[in-house]
Amino acid sequence: MKHATQGLDGIPATSPQGSPQNGPLSVVRVGAGPARVRRRHRILMLTFLLWVMIPLAATGWYLFAFAKDQYASKVGFSVRTEEVGSSLGFLGGLTELSGSSSSDTDILYEYIQSQQMVRAVNARLGLRDIYIVPDDPVFALGEDARIEALAKYWQRMVRVFYDRGSGLIEVRVLAFDPVDATAVAAAIFDESSAMINQLSAIARADVMRYTEEELARAQERLKTARQATTAFRNRTGIIDPKADIQGQMGVVNALQNQLAAGLVARQTLLDGATSTNDPRVTQLDGRIAAIRKQIAEERSQFGGVGTDIAGVGASVDVGDAAYSTLLEEYESLEVDREFAEKSFLAALAARNAAVAKAQRQSRYLASYVAPTRAETAQYPRRFVLMAIIGGFLLISWSIGTMIYYSLRDRR
Repeated sequence: MKHATQGLDGIPATSPQGSPQNGPLSVVRVGAGPARVRRRHRILMLTFLLWVMIPLAATGWYLFAFAKDQYASKVGFSVRTEEVGSSLGFLGGLTELSGSSSSDTDILYEYIQSQQMVRAVNARLGLRDIYIVPDDPVFALGEDARIEALAKYWQRMVRVFYDRGSGLIEVRVLAFDPVDATAVAAAIFDESSAMINQLSAIARADVMRYTEEELARAQERLKTARQATTAFRNRTGIIDPKADIQGQMGVVNALQNQLAAGLVARQTLLDGATSTNDPRVTQLDGRIAAIRKQIAEERSQFGGVGTDIAGVGASVDVGDAAYSTLLEEYESLEVDREFAEKSFLAALAARNAAVAKAQRQSRYLASYVAPTRAETAQYPRRFVLMAIIGGFLLISWSIGTMIYYSLRDRR
């Protein structure tokens, strides 16, 4: 029996005439050839070497050969408010410690990271001398470091950790010498304490200035009211119109009683058929005229009533009207004076209370961790930095490789 032969591709072999040979067909499978390194593989390995391995090796070489050791110093503190009670209210001046002031702590948190703090510490210690070291251009401060560059470098070397719930602040300071790190941490604590004292002084001065201004205004109002009362007394010649009017009204009432008695006596004589030329009637008429004149003079002191009064009741309304005007003016001045006196007393009490409160209250910086001095260099964390940089390089290389192959497969 004849069998057809197959080529290498599994296609039945044909006769020389081009037709398939008779008989059953068999399939021959060809195995894969050995893997070979192609050009794209070499390029991929070269990019991995250039993008990942060489930069990572250079980073490790710099970190272990040139990077200077850094020492960490830590200091922790909190803003506290102390209030000393009155000796009468608390039997001997007991002291109460309140919680930390969140607003002051927030201000202090921002102040430690500010350029003002950098200037203050630099003036005390000379930060350029501390952080400028040779042969370490990455972690050290540059030679031409102005205040802006120094403040930016400060953010790298000084880290502030703030717990808003408890109000605690912890500062970590890095330096190339443990003594310098401790000195910078101590300077930060001193400057922060000075800032808190300044805030307390400003708050105390604001309260005192406000109460002093209120007291000055109240004193000026009282002075004006008293001057107005004095001017009224000088103009009218009356010290106390109420007392003066009461005395004069007593005199007028007595004169009116005498006038009424004289009129009754005169009328009695006339009713007894006595002639108007009777010496007794003439004497009574003279007495009545004198009493009326005296009443007119007394009433003229109230409101300027003239002496040409025809009768007793003719001048009552005029005198009472002038007296009412005078009394109204005096009472208005008295109301202004009393109000000014009460305002002055209230302002004086508020000023005294503010002074007492300012003397009782004080804010200060309480340190719960004194500036520490390191014995072992913990920074820079070389292996951590190498792991981070290596991971970043590897991820970026992988992303670039995938992008390249995705674009290649789409062509």
